[in-house]
Amino acid sequence: MPSLRDRLEALRTLLENDEVRSISRRYFISNGFDGTLTSIGVVVGAYLSGITDGLTVITIGLGAAVGLGTSGVWSVWEIERAEKQAELLRIEQAMLTDLEETTVGQRRAGARKINAVASGIGPLIGILLPLVPFLGQSGGVVSMLGATVLAIGVGVAVLFTFGAYLGSISKQNWIVAGIRMGLAGIVVAILNLFLPG
Repeated sequence: MPSLRDRLEALRTLLENDEVRSISRRYFISNGFDGTLTSIGVVVGAYLSGITDGLTVITIGLGAAVGLGTSGVWSVWEIERAEKQAELLRIEQAMLTDLEETTVGQRRAGARKINAVASGIGPLIGILLPLVPFLGQSGGVVSMLGATVLAIGVGVAVLFTFGAYLGSISKQNWIVAGIRMGLAGIVVAILNLFLPG
């Protein structure tokens, strides 16, 4: 049984791997993007539906966070399990040996775990951060409209951060990349205004 120190060392080694970081980053940003847009849709929809209690909006948002977070972890776990297994089988066929219990097999399993965790954390951040203003509404600090506008602002800021980060790692203009991502939040908020009811 590996010690905690051995496990932390294995984790550090995996996190230094460019491919593991790249795949995890994609899942994190993609699902964080989905989660943020979902959160903006939830808060605007809740306001337009006449919900007057911030805690109710938070409860609805938490339900979405559980759903998207679970989806992120579960789907990526299964996707990466199949992909890593197929990759391992190709290597085994080329080498004519079983690699399941080797360092190669263990690294692939470890990479799958990191990818799945990153995929689940992304939507949690994307959903939960825009819900924070509704804590202020429940405490009487801001109105329901104020909390909704603040939530949209937080969501757009989260999206901008995702875009800016992607812009910086791809050597693009990070401000332009951030604005492109942030615009999606504004579009979702506006589209919700035209929903029936």
